[in-house]
Amino acid sequence: MKIRQLHDWDLSPKDAVALQKKLATRLVSSSPLDLHRVRTVAGVDVSVKRGLTCACVVVLSFPALENIETVCMGQATSYPYIPGLLTFREGPALVAAFRKLRNAPDVFIFDGMGQMHPRRMGIAAHLGLWLGRPTIGCGKRHFIGEYQQPGNVKGSSASVTYQGEQVGLVLRTRPNVKPIYVSVGHLADIESAVQLLLACTPKFRLPLPIRMAHRAASEACAPG
Repeated sequence: MKIRQLHDWDLSPKDAVALQKKLATRLVSSSPLDLHRVRTVAGVDVSVKRGLTCACVVVLSFPALENIETVCMGQATSYPYIPGLLTFREGPALVAAFRKLRNAPDVFIFDGMGQMHPRRMGIAAHLGLWLGRPTIGCGKRHFIGEYQQPGNVKGSSASVTYQGEQVGLVLRTRPNVKPIYVSVGHLADIESAVQLLLACTPKFRLPLPIRMAHRAASEACAPG
């Protein structure tokens, strides 16, 4: 899969923050996904252990959710862990994994944030600009913003606001189970993003593409 090269990754934290602010002006978050035209969806996750960054992308058919392709790429971890700058730590390995894909997914779902980020530039948003394809952030834990708990029925949601602006939704995917945090990355809107995630979550709390990518990344970084 061809990926554009937008910038270098080896930036100081100050320069990285400045770049995030600049790139955020290029994001598109009002473009509805046409789920009838979505044929493939990718789950994206990264595991960082013992100085190794393992990035994995799992491509599934949609709506059947059958595994088509799994690609993993491991690289030495060269960027420190700095909250809000996760992409500079994980991005190089992910871009390398994307470039190995034989299939070009219609939509990418990231285990991480999209525009639910202080500078609207979570990993799903940032790499959405590299990919030039629709991306969605799907977080397991609260990062920023205020919200009320959604209802206890699958599909119930509540807005997450930050500095007076909606940055995403908290979404219930199973009754009596903690919700997930959904935000648009690039080239999607929140309503169709939620529809896609629910269609990709037939049984468990997390969408199946994310679950499969997480398993692949954990195995890729396992000792031996």
